[in-house]
Amino acid sequence: MSLDLLLFAAVAAFLVFRLRSVLGRRMGNERRPMGTSETPSNPQPQAATDNADEKNVVALPDRNPDDPFIEQAEGALGEHLREIRKSDPDFNTIKFSEGAKGAFEMIVTSFATGDTDTLKPLLSDEVYDNFSRAIKDRSDKGASMEMTLVGIQESDIIEASMDGTVAFVSIKFVSEQIEVTYNASGEISEGDPTQVTTVTDIWTFARNTRSRNPNWTLVATEAPN
Repeated sequence: MSLDLLLFAAVAAFLVFRLRSVLGRRMGNERRPMGTSETPSNPQPQAATDNADEKNVVALPDRNPDDPFIEQAEGALGEHLREIRKSDPDFNTIKFSEGAKGAFEMIVTSFATGDTDTLKPLLSDEVYDNFSRAIKDRSDKGASMEMTLVGIQESDIIEASMDGTVAFVSIKFVSEQIEVTYNASGEISEGDPTQVTTVTDIWTFARNTRSRNPNWTLVATEAPN
């Protein structure tokens, strides 16, 4: 296990039966499975607790000082990424993206299964309230959700910024998912267990670069227009 861990938490979640709205937008690219298997204004990042259960921690490989993406990025994105690295010399976009993908899978699957124990250390208090309320509403209605993350096809850094000592990095995820919602009678009310759907998300992570805590927090989610 590497010395650095990423722990992320989300700021937005919509109501019950709307997981795909929380996670992203369907792109109309559906197919049969092959083989097995809103951004808040002025979001405030929250550092994750150092003593969080290890099962809720996303481990990254050892650091690599070389980062061609930062060196070659142009315009505001490149400028802000280099500003982040100046504030935090250990910042590496390759390792960051790998950790973000692990967090993405952990968060979306935990929300779908209603695993609040796993979600709690990953989310800020406000976001945890949103997620847990949606999960409770679903449970109170006797409904359930199944979500299979078939795979993540893209995870591209599309935006970055600094606010004082706090760094913000946004990633565009394109993933393939199977989502099904069942009503209290066990009948399918939404989705198709035989259909794989392409979903696009934009998630923004934040970290205080002056903190000794290496964890990043998920502070915003949105679906592209």
